[in-house]
Amino acid sequence: MKELSVQHLLGIKHLNKQDIDLIFETANHFKEVINRPIKKVPSLRDITIANLFFENSTRTKLSFELAEKRLSADVINFSSAQSSVKKGETLIDTVNNILAMKVDIIVMRHPNIGAASFLAKNTNTKIINAGDGAHEHPTQALLDSYSIKEKLGTLKDKKIVIIGDILHSRVALSNIYALQLQGAEVMVCGPVSLIPKHIKKLDVLVETNIKKALQWCDVANVLRVQHERMDINYFPSVREYTQLFGINSALLKSIDKEIVIMHPGPINRGVEITSEVADSNQAIILNQVENGVAIRMAIIYLLAQQIKK
Repeated sequence: MKELSVQHLLGIKHLNKQDIDLIFETANHFKEVINRPIKKVPSLRDITIANLFFENSTRTKLSFELAEKRLSADVINFSSAQSSVKKGETLIDTVNNILAMKVDIIVMRHPNIGAASFLAKNTNTKIINAGDGAHEHPTQALLDSYSIKEKLGTLKDKKIVIIGDILHSRVALSNIYALQLQGAEVMVCGPVSLIPKHIKKLDVLVETNIKKALQWCDVANVLRVQHERMDINYFPSVREYTQLFGINSALLKSIDKEIVIMHPGPINRGVEITSEVADSNQAIILNQVENGVAIRMAIIYLLAQQIKK
C-alpha cells in the first residue's frame, strides 16, 4: 500500500505532489462511503483520536469529529475554554495528560504559530494541524484543491486568485503551497495593507484591482476579513472594503466569463461576498464542506495506517 512521506500533517510545505495525489485518491473512496445509506466504515475501531481546540472553531471541529466517527475511531474532544489551561497549565502538560489516556492521534488548533510542530517534536503521537495562528491550515487547503479538481478536472495551469485578508490568513498560505505543488498559477488580491510585504517571494502575482483579478482567474477563493486578529485598522471601514473588494452579481456579470467562487467560511454575507453570489450556481462553497469530511477521513486513515504497522 502507498504511504504518506510524512509522519504528521503539520503543513502543506512538508508534503510532495505524490502525498497530495494519495490523499485525493483515498478521499475519492471515502466520498463514496459518506454518500451511502450507512456512512460508516470500521477502519479505525482500535484508534483513539483527541481533538484539542485552543481556539474557537465550529466548522473545522465538526468536520474532523464527523470524519473520525465515520471511520469508527474513539473520539475525545477538548476545549481550552473549559480546561486547566485557564488555570495556567502548559501545552505540553495538557497534552501529556491526554496521551497518558493512550491517544494515538491529536488534531490541534492553536493560536500560536508552530504549536503543532512543537508537539510533534515533543510527543510520540501523530499530530494533525487544524490551524496554527496565521501560519498554516493544511486540511482546508487540501479540501479547496480537491474541490477545484472535482469541478475543473485538473489544477495544472489553472489560474486561482485568493481575495481578501491575506495578511492574517493561514488558509491563504496553505493554499498557495498546495496550488503551486499541483501546477496552478496563484494571484492574491486585496488592500495593500492586507497583503504581506514579502508575498512575491512565494512566486505569486499581486493585484489590488478586484475586476482585473477576476478577469484573470478561473477560480476566486474569497476570504473573510479576520477582525479578531487585527490589532489596528487596516482599512477605513467595512463599507469601503465591500465597495472595493466585495464580490456581487453586478461585478461578476461585468467580466466576460464565468468563474468558480469558493469561500472557506464562515461567510460575512454582504461584506466580502453577497448572498446572491454565495448561493449561486457558480459557488462551490457547500461542495467544499462535503469534501472537507472526505479529505479529513483520508488524512486520518493514512496516518493511522503508519501506527498499525
